[in-house]
Amino acid sequence: MNTVEEMRPDKKTGNKLRRMGFGVVLSHDRDGIISGSSALVSLSEKNVQAGQSILDPKAALHLSFDKGSSKQSYPSSLMGTIALIRQTYYDAKWYKGAKDANYNASLESLVEMIEQPQIFDVRDGQEVLRALKIGKEFNYNYIIKGKGDEYAWAKDIAKNHKVRLILPLNFPKPFKIKNLERLNSIELEKMKYWETAPYNAYLISKYKIPFSFTSHGQKTAKGFLKNLRKSVHKGGLDQRLALKALTENPAKWIGKSKTLGKLQKGFWANFIVTDQDLFKKKSRILENWVQGENYFKTRQFPDIDGDYKLTTTHKTFLLKIQNSKFKAKVEVSYLKEPNGDTVKIKNASAYLTEHSVSITFPSTKKNSELLYFSGRIPSKKGTVQGSLMVSKENEKHPSKLVFLRESLKKSKKKKSSDKHTSVEILYPNKAYGQQKLLQSQNIIIRNATVWTNEKSGVLEHTDVYISGGKIKKIGKKLKAPTSALEIDGTGKYLTSGIIDEHSHIAISKGVNEGSHNTSAEVRIGDVINAEDVNIYRHLAGGVTSAQLLHGSANPIGGQSALIKLRWGRAPEDMKIKASEGFIKFALGENVKQSNWGDHMVVRFPQTRMGVEQTYVNAFTQALEYRERWKQYRKTKKNKPRKNLRLETLVEILEGKRFITCHSYVQSEINMLMHVADRFGFKINTFTHILEGYKVSDKMKKHGVGASTFSDWWIYKYEVLEAIPYNAAMMNQKGLVVAINSDDAEMGRRLNQEAAKAMKYGSISAEDAWKMITLNPAKLLHLDHRMGSIKKGKDADVVLWSGNPLSMYSKAEKTIIDGVIYFDLDEDLRKRKKIKKEKLRIAEKMFRAESNGSSTKTHKPKKKVNYHCGDL
Repeated sequence: MNTVEEMRPDKKTGNKLRRMGFGVVLSHDRDGIISGSSALVSLSEKNVQAGQSILDPKAALHLSFDKGSSKQSYPSSLMGTIALIRQTYYDAKWYKGAKDANYNASLESLVEMIEQPQIFDVRDGQEVLRALKIGKEFNYNYIIKGKGDEYAWAKDIAKNHKVRLILPLNFPKPFKIKNLERLNSIELEKMKYWETAPYNAYLISKYKIPFSFTSHGQKTAKGFLKNLRKSVHKGGLDQRLALKALTENPAKWIGKSKTLGKLQKGFWANFIVTDQDLFKKKSRILENWVQGENYFKTRQFPDIDGDYKLTTTHKTFLLKIQNSKFKAKVEVSYLKEPNGDTVKIKNASAYLTEHSVSITFPSTKKNSELLYFSGRIPSKKGTVQGSLMVSKENEKHPSKLVFLRESLKKSKKKKSSDKHTSVEILYPNKAYGQQKLLQSQNIIIRNATVWTNEKSGVLEHTDVYISGGKIKKIGKKLKAPTSALEIDGTGKYLTSGIIDEHSHIAISKGVNEGSHNTSAEVRIGDVINAEDVNIYRHLAGGVTSAQLLHGSANPIGGQSALIKLRWGRAPEDMKIKASEGFIKFALGENVKQSNWGDHMVVRFPQTRMGVEQTYVNAFTQALEYRERWKQYRKTKKNKPRKNLRLETLVEILEGKRFITCHSYVQSEINMLMHVADRFGFKINTFTHILEGYKVSDKMKKHGVGASTFSDWWIYKYEVLEAIPYNAAMMNQKGLVVAINSDDAEMGRRLNQEAAKAMKYGSISAEDAWKMITLNPAKLLHLDHRMGSIKKGKDADVVLWSGNPLSMYSKAEKTIIDGVIYFDLDEDLRKRKKIKKEKLRIAEKMFRAESNGSSTKTHKPKKKVNYHCGDL
């Protein structure tokens, strides 16, 4: 879409932008993911009439993660949007080089614009990181228009050395806090956002990230300039950087640095005139010149402040005048004769224009006779020549106001709410965030009961030494450096960290891309939500790692993300490096949409046999796709278009990506193993697998593991034959069996879920504990690094107050890679700090409201915790 084709002159908007100080704007239609080109527009009305206001009809290409008004079903999630952008870029690259490609108007336009500046509009700080990741993949240096919370991720944003940010100045309003009891319902994150938003530009500048400002979101020129100055005086932003952000930077970024952005010979005559420094609180824009034309001239306030004497034929008055724009305050005193006593006179009024003053007041305190003085204000402060008229005489008399001195103003010292102060950024910047990024340290845990999950079994009164993020030594009375943190484990239990094989926490804006029956191109790794408080809650339950899975809305879902719960780190830093690739498949009621309502009857498949055919069709296409690439590599002719969906399926065929399949009923479990055998690959894990006890022998022959619930049943038709003995029976058959959560609440109590396997199946405590540690590590091909306490493995361990399978035991310390991410004592301190912080910011909000700031009512939103079938 070309914005220039839809543009219409709008005097009202143009005037508002000129009053903000702008002379040139980049205008575009924000509707859509790749929404097309923007136009560089001069705000000169003269050029509009001449048809020359468009300085560049295709100045930049615009993208966002929001599909806007599109009614298409795909994409239906953020990860689907990212996949679509990536696929479109690959399509454009292929289209540009293909000689025999059919004409495609969209790709033709994209190829034309792709070398222009690309501006990415995002909705929060983490989306900045997501956009930068796409840019890095395709070697595009995006200009990113943010929301205003980039400060929370500035350290990670700065790692991309070519990043440029467009920062908004529409700061949030304070909440109207009717009483302190309601503070519990307001998230600390939102309160900190209100407090920190004015500091955004300053905090970004500390990391040397170049930025510019946008007027987007501002309804008035007054609001824009007010927040610009607040960024300087309250937020601490250097004035030179602020001016550069409004002039040089945007001109340079859109390739106009030789004609715009500076007061220099040969540049366009675009400039503003102010009555004082632009960044001073009461500074006004007097003139705005656009290409040599002045589009408004603000009236200048006359300087008439001071004490004056007015002498009439029979009386002398003292006047004290205080000017405030064009409204003046005047106090009048009458000098009594002959002793010189003064009498205060009330009800005096004054009116100013740029060049004249008119004053009306009674002749005495008790007399109803009015005096009218009017005169012309001189260019320099001094005597005002004029005339005086007495109401009863109705005749003018020559008169003058004689300037005596500047008024003595009583200065009241009060604390300025606009004074720059520091703000604290947490990691992540919300409740339970860390004051600094935690680092690995040397730790010695002494005299604990150690559940190794290895041949050595349970070791009493044993020490474990951790260094460099690894388990270095296990034994009794170990020697450790004096610098090592020593933790007393007497009477406590030390285990490897819990691994949740099937989790949906920490995912942004959709767990399912369910619009198509196959969405293998989407990646959970693109949408990790590092700010999800469930990460912290899971740490409190002893969980150290998780597989974040796509949902079960379609037979072939999206690619998994394997993460460690490194609370406070960026999304990419949570990923387990050098881990193998996994993908979610699904069977049963969800994929055929049988429980989703009568309107869900369009998407194929609608039956269980249709589900099988979906797999057959998909892998047949993948085989054909692989063959086309083989032929191209041989002949170098007819290069195929890269297809992200089929690339992923080829990875499965070649044993480079592994399937975790949502499953319930034995007939479908058998079906998928037959499909896998037909196409020469293996199913890695059947998850849920509530009828696994019926097909354990076939599963063992196929080589597939099981990840199940402990005792979920009778919650829908296809689980009617589930039994609580399932995990124990599969374990007895020799399968690798894990117990998973599939639920944010259950995920932090997996130790209790494992204990249920002992209750129902009489398995050993060791086997039960392996179901949430070593066995999921095996299913995720990570058992060489985690899942047990062994020398050389990752230092992912948990210190428990008692037996870890007891519902009365608590995780006292959760350690990942030698970093203590959860500490029970520290947690209590954090809770107190959260309350203290909320009260502190609430007090600031109270003050802001009393000083005239408009407020907003807090409307709590219910947090969404995803499950398999959520759309």
